[in-house]
Amino acid sequence: MNRHVPAPRTRWFDETSISLQDFIADVKKAEAQMSCPLADDVQKSVPIYNASKIHALIDDQSAIDRYMNEWTDVLLDGPGVVVFRGAFADTSIVDRTTDVLNDLIAEEKRVMGERGDHFGKVGQNARLWNAHEKLCVANPEAFIHYNAIDVVDLISRAWLGPLYQITTQVNVVYPGGKAQTAHRDYHMGFQTAEQLYQYPAHAHRLSAELTLQGAIAHCDMPIESGPTQLLPFSQRYLPGYLAILRPEFRDYFLEHHIQLPLKKGDALFFNPALFHAAGNNVSKDIVRFANLMQIGSGYGRSIEVVDRVRMSVGLYPTLHSMVKAGKLSPRQIDLVIAATAEGYPFPANLDIDSPLSGMAPPSQQDLLKLALHENWTSEKVASEFEAYVKRRLTH
Repeated sequence: MNRHVPAPRTRWFDETSISLQDFIADVKKAEAQMSCPLADDVQKSVPIYNASKIHALIDDQSAIDRYMNEWTDVLLDGPGVVVFRGAFADTSIVDRTTDVLNDLIAEEKRVMGERGDHFGKVGQNARLWNAHEKLCVANPEAFIHYNAIDVVDLISRAWLGPLYQITTQVNVVYPGGKAQTAHRDYHMGFQTAEQLYQYPAHAHRLSAELTLQGAIAHCDMPIESGPTQLLPFSQRYLPGYLAILRPEFRDYFLEHHIQLPLKKGDALFFNPALFHAAGNNVSKDIVRFANLMQIGSGYGRSIEVVDRVRMSVGLYPTLHSMVKAGKLSPRQIDLVIAATAEGYPFPANLDIDSPLSGMAPPSQQDLLKLALHENWTSEKVASEFEAYVKRRLTH
């Protein structure tokens, strides 16, 4: 299946590159050709997978490879979105994390007062930016359990490869909260048309392949609570970052988008180029709580500043204790390290941190793994990470 790629007169888009008719034709063609043989269900063109089945196969690499290959196809050329039912089989992990995140939200409100943001007016929602780091610092044990699940790692590697970078932003939407305008997401989704026209067409494709969007449902989300509105297959349209800024495309989205209800512990992931928008919370009493994930390629730039040195040093005592007590499997240890520390070793100061072997100096993840393997003290971990930071300064 090939994505619709218009034939611009140059390698850059212009006003003639965008056609609603071409877009609709491609969506319908892709829908007719859709194939997701490993999905447990397909609803409204969205493939749905049972996370417990995938977890049971985690040691069968050939089976996992087949799933990851299918997810890559879905995100690239298919509907652009997947749902994992029961990503958290133990929803008490979600509940405990929700309690910690709610406490953080309450403390920020106490210190800074009620705030609006570019997604909602004051009082319609609550935001916790950089929830990933804040959760790690506030409650390391809750952070470890929350990040030691398979599907986040598998779908991230299926789309981005290893060394991905997790950021999360909590969004709590109260009854009466209004829907967002249809959009694409970071990187190019945060730029104006004037800026977008300056990038060659292949950069528009690249932008979508540097980030994975996701959401963990921290409560049951029936349709009336306003789960994310999605337009399957819309990520295929190469000039879509420009198109979604046009009223005719937004009107088409309003008429044809779909929504899927989610249960607490479910996870939804989608290509950031998929046309989407948070829905209206028309319920009377449902406070919609989602932990939004924006997972970046190790080769890209994350949307938020996340102090992964602070996270690694702060998490180590709890992680080390749990490892010594046999509370985590080797795979769970790797998942937590991947969620915590920076895996990509660049940029580096090659004057003072030139690798003695191979092509790259050690990464933060390498340091954390070595610390666990050699039973470093917390003081040694802090010292080694301080030295790591200094090696990345110029002199």
